[in-house]
Amino acid sequence: MPVSATAVAAAIPAIEVLQLSKHVADASAPAGRLTILDGIDFTVAAGTTLAIVGASGSGKSTLLGLLAGLDTPSEGSVRLDGEDIYALDEDGRALLRKRKLGFVFQSFQLLGHLNALENVMLPLELRGDARAREKATEMLGRVGLGSRLKHSPKYLSGGEQQRVALARAFVTEPPLLLADEPTGSLDAATGEAVIELMFELNRERGSTLVLVTHDNAMAARCQRTITIAAGRLA
Repeated sequence: MPVSATAVAAAIPAIEVLQLSKHVADASAPAGRLTILDGIDFTVAAGTTLAIVGASGSGKSTLLGLLAGLDTPSEGSVRLDGEDIYALDEDGRALLRKRKLGFVFQSFQLLGHLNALENVMLPLELRGDARAREKATEMLGRVGLGSRLKHSPKYLSGGEQQRVALARAFVTEPPLLLADEPTGSLDAATGEAVIELMFELNRERGSTLVLVTHDNAMAARCQRTITIAAGRLA
């Protein structure tokens, strides 16, 4: 019996990490280089949630940046939906991010000269989406900021800025969402509200979520957890 294209697509991991290593030059380290990541291997099934945990300096944020193609590995490869992102040039990786990825940063990374609506519209406008304003307005309403569309980041609280960042990450409906310590800059109560919203949006859209966190409670909400210790999978 022939296998359907849908079944084949479902069998391809959303993320496949193969012998991924990252070294940087360091004159004080043995052999003149410092190893940040060393031979990392794992896969993430489409539609699942994964937490990457580890002590500060263990390499987990570096790993997330490599998954997004924001940095280049010293060895190894990363495949997103079966596509080796490091077989692409920088422009190719940027195009892939535009098509497949949403990214949530601990420090929000909102553009200060744009208001909340314009920040969320931006990735849609970069895609040439004629409904950018409509979709961004709807998404900001979804995260509870329908009355704050015209406010610039400096007039928003930390929790509001992170909700704008979530709206921006989700508005293009990416199949993969990466989040780096998404509540690290927030107080406990605000952080919990942002966590709830992030998982709720992710369930609604059926996307794959990979997050870096030091928060055990957040990690426990993911279907799977991996631990990085001294650059290796623990």
